Amino acid sequence: MQGQLSLEGIPGKLVRVTPAKLATWEACPRKFRMTYLDRPAPTRSGARANATLGAVVHNALKAFFELPAAERTPEQAVLLVRRCWKSDGFADLRQADEHRERAQRWVADYVERLDPAAEPVAVERWVSAAAGTIIAEGRVDRVDRRGGALVIVDYKTGRRAPTDEDARDSRALALYAVAARKTLRDRTGRVELHHLPTGRVGSWEHTEDSLDGHVRRAEELAGELRTASDAFEEGTGGDSTFPARPGARCGWCEFRAHCPEGQRAAPAEAPWAGLAE
Repeated sequence: MQGQLSLEGIPGKLVRVTPAKLATWEACPRKFRMTYLDRPAPTRSGARANATLGAVVHNALKAFFELPAAERTPEQAVLLVRRCWKSDGFADLRQADEHRERAQRWVADYVERLDPAAEPVAVERWVSAAAGTIIAEGRVDRVDRRGGALVIVDYKTGRRAPTDEDARDSRALALYAVAARKTLRDRTGRVELHHLPTGRVGSWEHTEDSLDGHVRRAEELAGELRTASDAFEEGTGGDSTFPARPGARCGWCEFRAHCPEGQRAAPAEAPWAGLAE
């Protein structure tokens, strides 16, 4: 795919995007503005326990794969969870301790199922590549090599175990696959969501057509957010350019204190409400 052409036939400027930026724009342009454009940035609500838990698990697994292969044991994984632990967003120390124990068990069970002879190609790797009218980039949790091709791995710690359809529909995984292909100079196709609480793996084998479909949708969203961002920089982007899209998710939004529409749409959720049971 070629870069978008201007009227003069000169390639237009590519839009640099991450999956998080695209997802924020698609879900709520108002939140996008407050996250990426407003300066000074609006104050945010405090930490959420489920986000803290997810970050701890990601950090522990990153540290785990930095160990020499011979030291990568479930026991070491437990120690790494303890070392990385934070209690931000939990109701109290009792709840935090309970979920620390859960996280230790999740990570120990997860690494015990891994092939000890399999060395990841990359861990927490930043990948970036031009694709059509965008530069798709982001940080991949892990990249494996299986069957002569790269496999994109994303860790999940939420309430719901991911399905194969979730892996198929994940724009983030698809864009990571496109970017990793260029960054790591190898072919990609398979993407996986690894759910630590249940051990469930949602997976999908992408084709060129399915990856192109994700890129095309990303290009559409990138075009929208670029137009809105340009209007903001020019001083012409008001609330109509960045409309709120109120719904149940507003109960979780860190910017709800600045959004009357969000406050009306849903009551505020407790910082620990998103924890897996």
